[in-house]
Amino acid sequence: MAFSQPWATAVEIAAAVTSGKSSAVAVIEDALARIAEFNPTLNAFTAVTAERARARACAVDAAYGRKKPLGPLAGVPFAVKNLFDIEKLATVAGSKINRTHQPAQRDSPLIERMEAAGAVLVGALNMGEYAYDFTGENIHDGPSRNPHDISRMTGGSSGGSGSAVAGGLVPLALGSDTNGSIRVPSSLCGIFGLKPTYGRLTRARTFPFVASLDHLGPFARSVRDLALAYDSMQGPDLDDPACTQRAAEPAMPQLERGIEGLRIGVAGGYFRQGAFPEALEALTLVAKALGAREEIEIPQAHRARAAAYVITASEGAELHLDRLRKQAREFDPAVRDRLIAGAMVPSTLVVKAQKFRRWYRERMLELFERCDVILAPATPCTAPKIGQQTFILGGVELPVRPNMGLYTQPISFIGLPVVAVPVPLQPLPIGVQIIVAPWREDIALRVAYALERIGTVAAPKLSLKPSLKVPA
Repeated sequence: MAFSQPWATAVEIAAAVTSGKSSAVAVIEDALARIAEFNPTLNAFTAVTAERARARACAVDAAYGRKKPLGPLAGVPFAVKNLFDIEKLATVAGSKINRTHQPAQRDSPLIERMEAAGAVLVGALNMGEYAYDFTGENIHDGPSRNPHDISRMTGGSSGGSGSAVAGGLVPLALGSDTNGSIRVPSSLCGIFGLKPTYGRLTRARTFPFVASLDHLGPFARSVRDLALAYDSMQGPDLDDPACTQRAAEPAMPQLERGIEGLRIGVAGGYFRQGAFPEALEALTLVAKALGAREEIEIPQAHRARAAAYVITASEGAELHLDRLRKQAREFDPAVRDRLIAGAMVPSTLVVKAQKFRRWYRERMLELFERCDVILAPATPCTAPKIGQQTFILGGVELPVRPNMGLYTQPISFIGLPVVAVPVPLQPLPIGVQIIVAPWREDIALRVAYALERIGTVAAPKLSLKPSLKVPA
């Protein structure tokens, strides 16, 4: 049975496979053909697991033939950031150093859970080295490219995930978010992304960056797909000590509840400072669509971002200290220099950052006693050009790479769940964060779904041209 619908959603694909209107093999062959055609332009994939994908698709079709029940993601192709363990592949985490590592002996639990739901892994995705990146530029594999304009950044560090989903290579991808690495690519590539509550999804068998800040989550082109992937990955895991022991709390059944009765505010102060006009326009459109008028002042957000930097630098440097001593020349120089600087952060400063973190979390939880949702920009601007070093924020020329996370870092700093939604401005999209209290991903997804249904947010279907010359 033929299948050629590059913009089909995961929900649509699973329905087609489950009903017998399409085979899983046809879906996967179509996905592999599209990857072969467009990945040379987008540079989203660093490895394609074609043989494995075909075998998995055959297994799905065989189960259908035996009239066995198929999972909610039956036959849906997906890919993962290359810091996830994939059996028989080295977990490179965007680095040169890890390429000499032995192949993983087993998939990451999130891959296992996605495949248990019927999904089919088709490959590993490009990323910033060791996840210390906001641009999607990798000196070893080259930059992932934005499908809206291939001369522009995808954002990072989950840049390949953003590019693959926005470019229609796969309907679902997984990434990681320490300081914004799901939300920034979602914003720049014009797709949906979910950074769950810290500890909601297991991080076992993935290459870490900052253990106290790392989150994993999905990207998608629709809210229903995002919720379906998220629900498929929930559940306790003793192999990740930070993973919650809470039972799964499915969000998909909650989407139709809408936004009636929800108290929605808009972040002011820090979250308006430095924003480009397009970021404020997107925020205004979303707030107006939701009837959100109350401005919420998030206290000391600038200090939260600074403290996140301190903890990131210190923990990241500690993780890589042995590699820095023995293989410093093998790093991206920009990443190496930030890690070396992190190794010199005084311990007293780290202690102060952690104490502030506790205070800040308490203040944020107090805000959620009077509101259910806070809206904020996801990035200060639309996608910069690949290689662009600086931009003007608030009248000051600042480096692009560290400042794309201006509005994401104060949120992930305390592990709050966020859905990034794409506002399809012209000529480039930009995202808005839907921020909620811990463990209330269902509310964020409900709001995102309501916005999608009225057309305020959407992931555009792009017309890609594989013959386009890739900029040097």
